[in-house]
Amino acid sequence: MTSTLLRAALSGAAILCVATSAFAQDVTLRFQHFVSPNSGAPIYFMEPWVRKIEEDSGGRIKIEMYPLMQLGGKASDQYDMIRDGAIDGGWVVPGYQPGRFPETEALELPFMMPKSGELASVAAWNFTQKYLLDDFKDVHLLAAHMHGEGLVHKKGAPLEVMEDFQGLKLRAPTRTSTLLLDKLGAVPVGMPVPAFPEALAKGVLDGGMITYEMAPSLKLDELTDSHTDIAGDTAFYNLYFIWAMNKAKYDSLPDDLKAVIDRNSGLLASQWSGAAYDLGDEDGLRVIAQTDNAIAVLSAEETARVKAVGDEVVNDWSAEMTAKGYDGAALVADVKAMVAEAMERQPWIDTRGASAAHLSEDRIR
Repeated sequence: MTSTLLRAALSGAAILCVATSAFAQDVTLRFQHFVSPNSGAPIYFMEPWVRKIEEDSGGRIKIEMYPLMQLGGKASDQYDMIRDGAIDGGWVVPGYQPGRFPETEALELPFMMPKSGELASVAAWNFTQKYLLDDFKDVHLLAAHMHGEGLVHKKGAPLEVMEDFQGLKLRAPTRTSTLLLDKLGAVPVGMPVPAFPEALAKGVLDGGMITYEMAPSLKLDELTDSHTDIAGDTAFYNLYFIWAMNKAKYDSLPDDLKAVIDRNSGLLASQWSGAAYDLGDEDGLRVIAQTDNAIAVLSAEETARVKAVGDEVVNDWSAEMTAKGYDGAALVADVKAMVAEAMERQPWIDTRGASAAHLSEDRIR
């Protein structure tokens, strides 16, 4: 009798466990990105975000993170891989597919964004909500953000005057940065991040535009000799990203797990992503400061000359967009207004600038 009851109890417990497990709907998600896991964005945003999702879900969601496109494809394939379900989520640079998401370029125009990735990302999220939701309707948007300031890393001496751009073969991360470099007399070469180090090592390029954050993982402290920024609070360029998930996969989650994702998405995640870049810029600048490489800032006068060329790019872009049926001037005006609002409402400190202040004066010239 006792044995029969015990077997019945164990059987009932087993059924309950199976039912509970089925109800819990444990989920494993595969996310992918295209940079080194040792760079700032994975260290300060992606991996902590994964841990937060897993903790908030009580372990019911597990996220496997694959760096360096380990699940296949190229960086420019990311959006389609997420949309089609080849991966469950990941990091996308819309600008890696020029012409597909034209309005996103308003965020990447020269000198449009502050040098703080966190501040820039607030504006990026708000702009996305107003203009870009239809563009990204085929995926579930988790965050939209900018990286910190982009600057010129090159072989040889740093840039000192605008004429120093003449003839330089420089990696350009976006179509808008290509337009700027071309007007400055450089020879822009568009390429995603993963191809940059090899092109430098083989002498295909003289340098390129990218953040301090990516410098150590790309070995720019070894492959280049100088790093030139511009004066002032705005950046040469900032790159726009989205952090996204396959729509069907998100929709398949039970409501309580959707809520976990939602609590770690939106403006909060966008700010977090941008702040991760600011921290990564700190790390990258610290690595470069320990080398003999020159860290330079263009004078206010030369910066003004370069910015005047940037204004030409903005005006040309606005006219081009208007010819395509968009209101180019309104897009530019809204980006500027959203940046101003973010800076006014959020008293954040530009951590990159704070770090630069700690460098000895003889290193910044």
